[in-house]
Amino acid sequence: MGKRRYRTQISNSKDTSSLLFLSILCLYYTSAHCQESRKVTPPFPSTPTHSKNGLERILVSIFLGVLTGLAGAVVFAFVVRFLVRYLKRTPILKGPVIFSPKITPKSLQSALENENQLLGSSSNGKYYRTVLDNGLTIAVKRFEPFEIGSPERQSKSVKRRIQQELEMLASLRHRNLMSLRAYVREPDRFSLVYDCVPTGSLEDAMNRVRENELQLGWEVRLRIAVGVIKGLRYLHFDCAPQILHYNLKPRNVILDAEFEPRLTDFGLAKLTPNLDRATSGYSAPECFQNCRYTDKSDVFSFGMILGVLLTGRDPTDPFFGETASGGSLGPWLRHLQQAGEAREALDKSILGEEVEEDEMLMAVRIAVVCLSDMPADRPSSDELVPMLSQLHSF
Repeated sequence: MGKRRYRTQISNSKDTSSLLFLSILCLYYTSAHCQESRKVTPPFPSTPTHSKNGLERILVSIFLGVLTGLAGAVVFAFVVRFLVRYLKRTPILKGPVIFSPKITPKSLQSALENENQLLGSSSNGKYYRTVLDNGLTIAVKRFEPFEIGSPERQSKSVKRRIQQELEMLASLRHRNLMSLRAYVREPDRFSLVYDCVPTGSLEDAMNRVRENELQLGWEVRLRIAVGVIKGLRYLHFDCAPQILHYNLKPRNVILDAEFEPRLTDFGLAKLTPNLDRATSGYSAPECFQNCRYTDKSDVFSFGMILGVLLTGRDPTDPFFGETASGGSLGPWLRHLQQAGEAREALDKSILGEEVEEDEMLMAVRIAVVCLSDMPADRPSSDELVPMLSQLHSF
């Protein structure tokens, strides 16, 4: 019985120890868990409002960053473009600009300072004849694109534009064009240098024909007409961008020793926007109406030149002031052609062989269609070359 009591005491002692150990373990675990909770849990627990505000801040930051990047890219691109344009722009050249190996800057500058012979004048300058130190005779046009007192006289951008146009014109090469050999920029004008052709202009030649000082047969006159239209076709269809003459008339058609025509003054009127192109008797009707100038306006001027070659009459002849003449060369030719009396319009000094008369009568019809009032009714210079060339073998 004593042993049983002893075993019971021992068993109770073990149970008590086990309970005490488990209690201590639980207290330790609970203490440790509380300490861990204090480390992880923030003093102020987060709420949905705080999360929403944080997201808005992130989105605004992203938007401002993108906007700043785009603005920086635009500014950078603008600066780069400006620098490229500045570096590539054409510098304004000083002194003579030479395009011919036969001319030196020193000899040209010396020749321009000497007394020069006046050859003629136009609405945008005068022509002079001078001789270089090497004996080369040149024609110089004093090109005055600015009006007196115009602010454009001091504009560098305008001078740079004119310089670019002149360099482009100097690059053109065609048998029926008078090539620009050099130019000199001066404070209020440009001196343009061309080859000097002693024969003179078509205007000079036709004046001598009217005074019976020169004989020009139909074959020569047709050659002149074909050369003029070939020069126009080159400007209209072979040049990019297209070049318009703007001022085609006999004075601006130079004849060499073989009476081969060479156009001059082409493209220069474009550089003088204030020039009144409607003052010439060779100007198309649209120049008087809306000032819209096209390649068909050049064709009208060519029709006038062809009419002068056929009739021998100048458009300013008092004859065209009479009522019976229709008021001008074009209506007069049209009236005679429609009445079947085109032969009456031909220059009597070139009438002769029947074959040539047939060619001239066909040329009258070509001139009349070139002188149509509506630009759309006129042929192009590209169409006129075969039309005229087929009248005679060239």
